[in-house]
Amino acid sequence: MSTDSINHVKPPKGKPKWLRVKLPTGKKYTQLRGLVDKYDLHTICTSGSCPNMGECWGEGTATFMILGNVCTRSCGFCGVKTGRPETVDWSEPEKVARSIKIMSIKHAVITSVDRDDLKDMGSIIWAETVKAIRRMNPTTTLETLIPDFQGIERHLDRIIEVSPEVVSHNMETVKRLTREVRIQAKYERSLEVLRYLRENGINRTKSGIMLGLGELEEEVIQTMEDLRNAKVDVVTIGQYLQPTKKHLPVQQFILPEQFKKYEEIGLKMGFRHVESGALVRSSYKAHKHIN
Repeated sequence: MSTDSINHVKPPKGKPKWLRVKLPTGKKYTQLRGLVDKYDLHTICTSGSCPNMGECWGEGTATFMILGNVCTRSCGFCGVKTGRPETVDWSEPEKVARSIKIMSIKHAVITSVDRDDLKDMGSIIWAETVKAIRRMNPTTTLETLIPDFQGIERHLDRIIEVSPEVVSHNMETVKRLTREVRIQAKYERSLEVLRYLRENGINRTKSGIMLGLGELEEEVIQTMEDLRNAKVDVVTIGQYLQPTKKHLPVQQFILPEQFKKYEEIGLKMGFRHVESGALVRSSYKAHKHIN
C-alpha cells in the first residue's frame, strides 16, 4: 500500500473546519462547571481543554488525573510538564472520590502521569483511589487509563485486584514512530501490558492512538491488528494536535472519511467499540465502553 493511499491533507496555517468545535453549553455542563469552580475541583477535562467536555459532562462522565501534574517521562506529543514530581499526596484518593460525589458523576475516568521515580510506580495510590471511589460512590462505574508501570506485573496486579469496569492503556502511535513519540515507552511492552490485563481477570480493556504524526495507513491497520491479538476490546482513534511549538509538529490532518474507514475496519476486526474521529480523545463516550 503506497503513502498516497492515506486520506489526509497537509497542515494548513489554520485548523480545518472539522476540527473547530462549539463552546460547551447546556444545563448539565453549566451546573458542573459551577461546582468545579466553587470547590476548586481538578479534572483533566478542564485542565486539558478537551473539545468533548460539554458532551461528556452532559452524559455524566468526567476524567480526573492523579499523582500530580509533573511527569517523569518526556513524550513528544504530551503537554504535561516533565521534571521531578511532587511528593505523593496520600489524601488524594479521598479528594478524588469527594469530587466525583460533589459532581454526581455516573462514570469516572481516572488517569495519571508516569511516576517512574516511585518504587511502586504509583500503583498503590492507583488502587487506593479506586477503593475510595467505590466506598463514596458505589454506583459510579470506573475506567482506569493507566501508565505501563514499566510492565512490572506486581504493579499491574494492584489494578487487577480492584477490578475497574474498564482498564485502558494507550499505544498512542504506530510501532515505527513509538521511539520518537513516546521516548521512554516501548511498543511491545504496551501490548504485553494490555494482554496481561485481559488474561488475568480484567473484563474490558481499551487503548487509543493518535493520527497525524506521519504514520501510514497500513501501519495504523497493523496497530489495530496487534491490539486485537492482545484481546483489546475498545479502541479510540483521534487527530493529534500540537500542544506547543516545542512538541512534535502535526504532519497531516486526517480527513473525516479516513476516520470512518478505520472505524469500519476496526469493527470488522472484532472490536466491541471503535471511536474514530478527529476530535476523539481517550475518554470519549467512555460510559458506553463498559457494555
